[in-house]
Amino acid sequence: MPRLIPMIVIAVAIYFWLQSRKARKAVSGAAATGQAAGAPQVSARSAALGFLPADRLDTERSRPLDPALAAALDAARTGDWKPAAELLSATTAGPDWETRTFQVARLGSLAAEDDTWLAAWEAAEPDSPDAAVVRADSSVSLAGELRGSATAANTTREQFDGFHRMMRRARGEIARAAELNPADPTPYIDEIWVALALRYSHDDMRALWERITARAPHHYSAHYAAMQYWCQKWRGSVELAREFTDRVVATAPRGSLLTAFPLISWYEHESFGHTDRGYRTPEVSAMVDTLAADVAAAPADHLRLNEVRLLLAWYLVELRRYPEALEQFRLVDGHIGAFPWNYYGDPAKAYVKARELTVRKAG
Repeated sequence: MPRLIPMIVIAVAIYFWLQSRKARKAVSGAAATGQAAGAPQVSARSAALGFLPADRLDTERSRPLDPALAAALDAARTGDWKPAAELLSATTAGPDWETRTFQVARLGSLAAEDDTWLAAWEAAEPDSPDAAVVRADSSVSLAGELRGSATAANTTREQFDGFHRMMRRARGEIARAAELNPADPTPYIDEIWVALALRYSHDDMRALWERITARAPHHYSAHYAAMQYWCQKWRGSVELAREFTDRVVATAPRGSLLTAFPLISWYEHESFGHTDRGYRTPEVSAMVDTLAADVAAAPADHLRLNEVRLLLAWYLVELRRYPEALEQFRLVDGHIGAFPWNYYGDPAKAYVKARELTVRKAG
């Protein structure tokens, strides 16, 4: 991929950031699909293995939605905030910050579309730390919606102004949510996206990262957002992203899945043309081996396990390690809303094509 001029890089990066924010949105009804005309057909052998066609793949989620979260989202759509309040109350004091951040993100995305239910919650419980963190998250999502996903040349000054104004507002809401619940890393994780938009300095980002890791040192979502900051397409460089991921791997507990980040960083820089190293290298193969061992050691209920399996499957196909890739596909098939598949214009088509190749080559 040719190197891109800075404004185009920023526009494309914002597009993918918006896509990643949108991908957090949960739907409690039928699965969202990525089927398009000309989608690969499922072979007889794939069908016999139980693999699903493109029109039955959920491209929004990497795992089924938790019933309690689905119920809270459904209730909020009708204006009822109490199930959301009850849901988040279980994690207000931790220690399952990963689940809390996950739930807040989905409720926040919903509130960015219609915050009637959240406003009613805030009126009823004005000092609720749970309502406050959802409000902060929703403002970050709304900022992205105001900016839109078009290139810079096709984005109006009003859109840019709305984007930055909402991000500045979100920063104040984040501070309030953090004050109401000092132990919670979730507001600070949202602030990383503000740091990207408002161009925090490296020192400011490092200070923010210290606040997060003091509360949740191995939080997967936090590491994903921080790695985005350190990527060259945002506020860092290939070298700074590498330094960050090396530190992560050096301190990551076995089974934490944080060994995914060197591979995510590699893909980010290759896909944007910031490096030209390729994927079939001894270094990539070694990183894949490390991640495969981490996946094998992860708890079966790890919230991010399926999405990391999807990342692992992509790399195993690229490395032509088809029998190993087939095993990952068998474990995750059905829900494919995860990096890097959601970087494709048609995730389901790309996924089915890779899966069919794997079935054919696995022997």
